[in-house]
Amino acid sequence: MKKRNKFKHVIYMLAALAMLLYALPQLSFQNGPGWVLGFGVVWCIFAFLVIASHLHFIIGVDEEKHKRLEAVRKHKLEQWQGKWKDEPARVSQRS
Repeated sequence: MKKRNKFKHVIYMLAALAMLLYALPQLSFQNGPGWVLGFGVVWCIFAFLVIASHLHFIIGVDEEKHKRLEAVRKHKLEQWQGKWKDEPARVSQRS
């Protein structure tokens, strides 16, 4: 399942890269400041963000973070279960 998921991100990243490479020669950056230049810069920034986000997922930077968060969640669950087990003992001591 993970291979297919990463394959999908590779395809999307390549599509975004192809769109960027196709559009860069078409965008006009030489007319000076204006709406055309602003659109070209913003469009390129969004394209680079899309490419970077897919590359980030493909490299698997979040996998280690996800494992650490899962360990913290497991530890918290064990603590909560321990509190629930101790609760009836405390209630019977008060009575």
